[in-house]
Amino acid sequence: MPYVQRNDSGDLAAVSTERSEVFSEWLEPDSPELKNYLAQMTGQTPEVASALAESDHALVRVVDDLVNVLIEKNLMRFTDLPEAAQKKLMARQSLRQSLTSLKLLGDEDQTVL
Repeated sequence: MPYVQRNDSGDLAAVSTERSEVFSEWLEPDSPELKNYLAQMTGQTPEVASALAESDHALVRVVDDLVNVLIEKNLMRFTDLPEAAQKKLMARQSLRQSLTSLKLLGDEDQTVL
């Protein structure tokens, strides 16, 4: 997904998960054009869609922290997760550590009086 059909004006007219003669153009799932079309089709305003996206980003952090707590309390093993989930969590952990390292390096440059 998503394959799209356009109207005569070039605007999105329909979306399909399957490629066909009518649905031949593929768009990135996070395409702003596709997001706007789907928001309109579900009756969402751009503001609601934006708020949901922000909420999704915040919830990712909650899930990340929850997984870490479950592992720390030995209620779950990291290896219990599917391999794809393990890779994603490891990538996030690496990114978070690099961001923390960058902030610490920036803090050392400041002189405290």
